Amino acid sequence: MPAITISMSKEEFDAIEKRGKLNYMSAKEQAEDILRRSMTKYKNKTPSMDSKLDDKLVSLFSKQKTGRKRKK
Repeated sequence: MPAITISMSKEEFDAIEKRGKLNYMSAKEQAEDILRRSMTKYKNKTPSMDSKLDDKLVSLFSKQKTGRKRKK
């Protein structure tokens, strides 16, 4: 099984730990769940090739503007 190491600040870790407690998960399980949900959403969408982003990794984890346009 591949392993991933994530560096984060104390505040970010505390936020994941707090969110994990609300979902009855450890901080590690919560981080895995966040990453898994992010990737399942990615599988359903393919990044647009006309995107003006230089970095492929940024385009993979960036949200596209979707939905209704606001009235002016």
